[in-house]
Amino acid sequence: MDGPTDSSLTLTPTGEVLATSADSGDPATRYFNRELSWLAFNRRVLAEARNSSYPLLERLRFLSISGSNLDEFMMIRVAGLEAQVRRGIAKTSIDGKTPSQQLTAIRREYIDIEKTQQAALADLRGRLAHQGIRIADEKHLAPGHIKWLREWFEDQVLPVLTPQAIDPAHPFPFVANLGMGVIFNLVRKSDGEGLVEMVLIPAGIPRFVRLPGEDEATWVPVESLVTRFAPALFPGFEIVGDGVFRVIRDSDIEVEEEAEDLVRYFRTAIQRRRRGRVVLLELDQQCDPEAEKLLREQLGVEGAMVIKTDGMLGLRGLNQVVDEDRPDLKFAAFSPRYPERVMEHDGDCFAAIREKDMIIHHPYESFEVVVDFLRQAASDPAVLSIKQTLYRAGNQSPVIQALTQAAENGKSVTAVVELKARFDEEQNLKWAGELERAGVQVIYGFTEWKTHAKVSMVMRREDDGIRTYCHFGTGNYHPVTANIYTDLSYFTADPKLARDAGKLFNFVTGYVEPRKTEALAISPIDLRETLYEAIDREIENARAGRPAGIWAKLNSITEKGMIDRLYEASQAGVEIELVIRGICCLRPGVPGLSDNIHVKSIIGRFLEHSRIWAFANGYALPSARANVWISSADAMSRNLTRRVEALVPLRNRTVHNQVLDQVLVANLLDNERSWTLDASGDYTRVERGDAEGFNVHDYFMRNPSLSGRGGAGIGAVPKLSLRRGRA
Repeated sequence: MDGPTDSSLTLTPTGEVLATSADSGDPATRYFNRELSWLAFNRRVLAEARNSSYPLLERLRFLSISGSNLDEFMMIRVAGLEAQVRRGIAKTSIDGKTPSQQLTAIRREYIDIEKTQQAALADLRGRLAHQGIRIADEKHLAPGHIKWLREWFEDQVLPVLTPQAIDPAHPFPFVANLGMGVIFNLVRKSDGEGLVEMVLIPAGIPRFVRLPGEDEATWVPVESLVTRFAPALFPGFEIVGDGVFRVIRDSDIEVEEEAEDLVRYFRTAIQRRRRGRVVLLELDQQCDPEAEKLLREQLGVEGAMVIKTDGMLGLRGLNQVVDEDRPDLKFAAFSPRYPERVMEHDGDCFAAIREKDMIIHHPYESFEVVVDFLRQAASDPAVLSIKQTLYRAGNQSPVIQALTQAAENGKSVTAVVELKARFDEEQNLKWAGELERAGVQVIYGFTEWKTHAKVSMVMRREDDGIRTYCHFGTGNYHPVTANIYTDLSYFTADPKLARDAGKLFNFVTGYVEPRKTEALAISPIDLRETLYEAIDREIENARAGRPAGIWAKLNSITEKGMIDRLYEASQAGVEIELVIRGICCLRPGVPGLSDNIHVKSIIGRFLEHSRIWAFANGYALPSARANVWISSADAMSRNLTRRVEALVPLRNRTVHNQVLDQVLVANLLDNERSWTLDASGDYTRVERGDAEGFNVHDYFMRNPSLSGRGGAGIGAVPKLSLRRGRA
């Protein structure tokens, strides 16, 4: 039997209270806990590692992603809760749990997820071995491999290892965040004296070593080699016991409002983060008891989680094995389309945008058009200036190169670089320095707010005056994630949107708050209020007997005010369809509270990332008269009150139809990669039954977009209908 069938899977976040009525006196009956909802999301990611319809290396990739997700969750969310407990902060979560209560529930869930991960790894190991890919450890190596591995270890690893004695004369060594090592309990053969030694594995050493050979691939974790060949490290000693361990530390950076120099502050804060308090100590199940005791004492794990694992530590490292050159065990290769309309204008992005607004649907359509838009601006003599926000740009950024080239070509270039982009702070500092050296005016924005809006402005002198071309995105200017995340890039030369974009930049660069905008809504000024008002209009329409409906596609919804507004809309009879990939604190289907709200989550080949809102506006959805917005913001307190975000209306008919009738409808139709959420917190994979299968990712890989397809003979775009059996 090829693993469990996904249609039978139901995932439940533990520690939740079953919601059976609209009891407003108990927040646990109205809302899900944020942290437990995130863990439920990671369970859905982990479930894909056991999805028998996926190629094996893709299943291993999902297992690696689930491990990486958990690491970040511990570094940020759990670390924050532990800090609240230490400081005596008793502020409750949206569902009424104290920090201590949340930690108890999280630890119970974490242990269960970790066991599920190890079971998935054991299953995948066996299946991959049948396909010629072995993930071995030092106890299960073929004799013929030992000699080669010993030579490799002595040549590549041994010279960079530093055994460190643990005794009063040698202070306990620092173990970095995500650091891994092996601790040994030794006895000197000459006099029987006991000694504990630690060997930290340098970050520069690959996590796995691949044995030579083309017919079969064998990957061995480096920590198992340290264990196997330890006698070479400790001549004259008998190894009584050992244990592999791994450490996760508090990695959040709290920005002090009085920080006078953000660049200097973040350079110092990044160093502090590497030495944050330990929040998780992972040990292998067979760890030597004396060595374990010493680790617990020296790492100061009181209040932290300590997990003993009967399997492999640090599953995020499996991404190295996923890179094995076996296309037969991966998804079929996919090449994004380049927008036909731009090619019809001989690659002239400005001419294509002048003709008509267009929206690019990544990753199905190439991110290269965004880069080309900036490259063309950099080299075009008619372009006067460029303004650009940068939240995450990646390690090798063609966007940075284009902005640098534009400045060197004499353009006026302004870049808003967000230093507070978590885990990209160091990279963004590097880009900021490079941009400044090229002559770009670099702005770091607000101290207390993150600039999360994704906006580009290009001002160009043309025959009829200066025209402004804008790009608004739901995702980052990051060429790698643009191949994985589903996002929207909206190109327009609409003067109203251009004037509003200029006000947004003035707000960030000069703290000039826009008094009034013509089209955009901007957080934290009026984005939340704009959405509230749109929900209120649907409530009024429902009460007046007119068609009323709300569709939204988001990564997360946690903001209490937004949830309560949607509850009110449900009670008024508004039909609400939510596609929430990750965290959902809203309880759907509670009698008298949220009967008319349905929530689904899509997990598949691509990471759903675009944020879209659609409001019926008195006509049955989908309708040409519906109000449709795209946004950089999720429905979370941080996005609506502590970040600079943009909410962009789609008024061009073709763009409007593409996002509403194609993107949103396809997400609602999907019955192959969807999970539905019920009032108790259970996520159940959709069973399509006798209905025709519809996979949203496959659909968009096969079909061109509406607004970017131009007039080339590439076939009509199929018209989707919700009558096709939406779950």
